[in-house]
Amino acid sequence: MTERAPSDRVSDLALIRRVQQGDRSAFDLLVIKYQHKIIKLIMRYVRDPSEALDVAQEAFLKAYRAAPSFRGDSAFYTWLYRITINTAKNHLVAAGRRPAYYALDLQDPEQYEVFAKLKDLDTPEGLTLSEELRQTINKAMHDLPEDLRTAILLREIEGMSYDEIAQTMECPVGTVRSRIFRAREAIDKRISPLL
Repeated sequence: MTERAPSDRVSDLALIRRVQQGDRSAFDLLVIKYQHKIIKLIMRYVRDPSEALDVAQEAFLKAYRAAPSFRGDSAFYTWLYRITINTAKNHLVAAGRRPAYYALDLQDPEQYEVFAKLKDLDTPEGLTLSEELRQTINKAMHDLPEDLRTAILLREIEGMSYDEIAQTMECPVGTVRSRIFRAREAIDKRISPLL
């Protein structure tokens, strides 16, 4: 994934300013723009699609209600992301559950370079190794402390820049780099015996 272009941020800011002036249709445009991304994000926590849609609706409603307080210090999506994660976590707490394992697309070389080492996934051995790697990475991700897990997910799955992650996690960029490094190191340690 690539970092969002500055023009996206400007158009989001223009839309949110219109929302702040009472234009509900401007918020509809933001929902249309980000709904698939938000649902995909929620599905990492809530596996049931109909539940995920409910959580997404709640997150967008919270964002709409909080729109007057949006100052533009961060990108709109960064702000919306934070609201969505909190809404998903609150939903899980209310339901008395822990977050589900993260479903990572391990065949995407941008997410994990280790798959470059797998020559042929169509063989029975390759498929077995692929599934074992997927399970090992999911378990390694699940076992990470939440700050490391969040940082690596924002970087590898959401494709956020270090600056965007720092804004989202409300910490310095150096801390983000350290968390991502430690997360990658922990995951590498778990999967290296398989490779």
